[in-house]
Amino acid sequence: MVFYFTSNVVEPSAFIYVGKDKFENEDLIKYGLDSDVCATGLVFPSSACDANRPNASIRSQFHVDNLSSAHVYVRLRDGETWDNIPQPLLEDCAQLTKANSIEGNKKDNITIIYTPWSNLKKDGSMAAGQVTFHNHKLVRKVYVKQRENPIVNRLNKTRVEKYPDLRAEKEEYTMKKQRSERKLRDEQRSKEKKKQQEYEQLKWQKAHAYDDMFTEENMEVSNNQDRDENFLDDFM
Repeated sequence: MVFYFTSNVVEPSAFIYVGKDKFENEDLIKYGLDSDVCATGLVFPSSACDANRPNASIRSQFHVDNLSSAHVYVRLRDGETWDNIPQPLLEDCAQLTKANSIEGNKKDNITIIYTPWSNLKKDGSMAAGQVTFHNHKLVRKVYVKQRENPIVNRLNKTRVEKYPDLRAEKEEYTMKKQRSERKLRDEQRSKEKKKQQEYEQLKWQKAHAYDDMFTEENMEVSNNQDRDENFLDDFM
């Protein structure tokens, strides 16, 4: 089961979704889309809490207390990238992440981290729902001072429970993306072909600009041999 929420703090509205449990999170990790951004309070296994690791500063207080939370996803809208998500939408995602952490929901002054779905890294040594990152530089933080009940209550009123076929959605998304990319490539090739044809035409025109001046007919007209003996008088 996946819980879907609607955030109306942006226009058009954004859709946020959360796996019911760690097993649902596994499917969300596996079948996420390129337009998804994942926010979570803890995405590293406990063995990753070594302060000498380069990602140690990312985990902040939420990780120091070894707290776990749901993986909250927001699907980006057209023209939106993961690093320019509007602040009100980020706050909605952060509050929802906090609210879906049993221990984190009780604590103040926590840090939520978020990253593009494509940056999530999963291997066989990790427990269900646990992930790390491909690139730790593609991780950002949102500070949450305390739970904001008005935000959480507003989002909970929009909650819808569904049993989506995430694999089928992923395949459909991939097919649409491939068709769109193929269309763009075809359009680009068509533009390049047209441009090349125009270039060749212009090149030919420049190379043959004086062809009409040297036709047999024009050469005969300009030839003095066939003129009568008085043509110089006409000229004078």
